[in-house]
Amino acid sequence: MALGDSYSAGVGAGDYLPGRTACKRSSRAYPVLWASAHGATSFAFPACNGAQADDVRSGQLGPLGPRTRLVTLTVGGSDSGFAAVMTTCALGGTSRCLSAIARARTTMDGPLVRNLDRLYSAIRDRAPAARVVVLGYPRFYHLRGTCEVGLQDRARAAVNDGVDHLDAVIARRAAAHGFTFADVRAAFAGHEICSRSPWLRGVDVPVVTESYHPTAPGQSLGYLPALDRAA
Repeated sequence: MALGDSYSAGVGAGDYLPGRTACKRSSRAYPVLWASAHGATSFAFPACNGAQADDVRSGQLGPLGPRTRLVTLTVGGSDSGFAAVMTTCALGGTSRCLSAIARARTTMDGPLVRNLDRLYSAIRDRAPAARVVVLGYPRFYHLRGTCEVGLQDRARAAVNDGVDHLDAVIARRAAAHGFTFADVRAAFAGHEICSRSPWLRGVDVPVVTESYHPTAPGQSLGYLPALDRAA
């Protein structure tokens, strides 16, 4: 059972599945790859681009039940307003970028905590026997890297610190509910934006929604091994 947001759906990895096209579910997303590699006989994939924790709770939990054995989940980035943060950082300069990140951290420490607790409780209520693996987010930027334009390294470092804070909040709430947190930051180290071999998309003007999302190698070489270890 693959719940969550754009990172779970596979936005940025391409080869999108037919159906609800706005969700941008990819055949290259880590939950699909895991299900295929492990011969899963039952697999539900309601993850959707842009989903927040309350969206998952209200719209994605239908397939869960007492017989569910594994639930995967990536959610929290949209709740924290990271899309708006990155727009501000890309267009507004370093000072506005740092202010936007500070506001996002406040959201992480307040509303996000409450939203995650409600979602995690709902998942456990519906699937009491399931192993639940909550995956985090990678740092976006390789500092002092190959990028010659765009954000200054001070802003890039602040974005990375914001991701670290988000992952810490998610990990604490997952542990409080007895869930397993899978950290992907080490796997993506050396493959961030501005590295020589990035597994994340930079700003993609023709397809803006795919900006700052894992590529197909990011899903298969970053997220999939983390899920394998945790599951």
